[in-house]
Amino acid sequence: MRSKKEMMDLIMTVAEKDDRIRAVLLVGSRANPNAPKDKYQDYDITYLVRDVSPFYNNPEWVERHFGKPAIMQMPEAMSLIPPENDGHFTYLIIFDDGNRIDLSFYCTPNIEEGEPAIVLLDKDGLLPQLPAPSDKLWHIKPPAEKQFANCCNEFWWCLNNVGKGIARDELPYAMKMFHEYVRNMLHIMLEWYIGVQTNFSVSTGKFGKYFKRYLPPDLYEMYLKTYSDSQYENFWAAVFTACELFHTAAVYVAEHQGFSYNQREEDAMITYLTGIKKEMYSSVNEYDRGDEIK
Repeated sequence: MRSKKEMMDLIMTVAEKDDRIRAVLLVGSRANPNAPKDKYQDYDITYLVRDVSPFYNNPEWVERHFGKPAIMQMPEAMSLIPPENDGHFTYLIIFDDGNRIDLSFYCTPNIEEGEPAIVLLDKDGLLPQLPAPSDKLWHIKPPAEKQFANCCNEFWWCLNNVGKGIARDELPYAMKMFHEYVRNMLHIMLEWYIGVQTNFSVSTGKFGKYFKRYLPPDLYEMYLKTYSDSQYENFWAAVFTACELFHTAAVYVAEHQGFSYNQREEDAMITYLTGIKKEMYSSVNEYDRGDEIK
């Protein structure tokens, strides 16, 4: 694998030699001082140009200057996933040596206020002075009481679909409901839990990738057990572990933020799920007799 110096030298040499490229920005994890450093980090590079069109959907240019990709994606040239169509173009590239460059072409800087970014080159001296890189933009935000209540309601409500999906032997549906809807609320609540513990001064990273760093070991172990294989007995164990973990985090957040926690809706859903599970493992149940699960 080429070293960081080799990759950065390549990125900068291409920009310096091409008069159409007027500035270079480094964004993403390599610009974030709080992101863990390792060899798998992408090189998130923005080339600022006067005209994007010469670089638009031009993979030959990429190959000529950076080498042949092992695999590449061009989001703005795809139809299955609708592109943003804001005039920019991005090449997501992995090379044979394992290095990855996310190379974007813009006419104007596309940096969200507070997003960590480093100016590597400014041929015209027109870029504004950027603040020192920080991940403050992504720090966990304290919830309003209504947001907290909505998160709790969504978590407990959506579990009914998980239970019915398991009872009907509709594994893809049950898994999607659990991992996309229920888990999303669990993630939000765990972020708030971490926020309370850290005075809302940290980020848990995309999709909670830093949960292990910030959750107490016992809660992180519980979190790991919310993932299961396709066996329903194990799936049920994951569901009820998620319920216990959500309760622990939600009660903690409620107490520290001065919110009320609706224990009644939790109790109702636990009773509902327990009933479905009990029927599944009984010799005769209503579903076996042909009754629909409403």
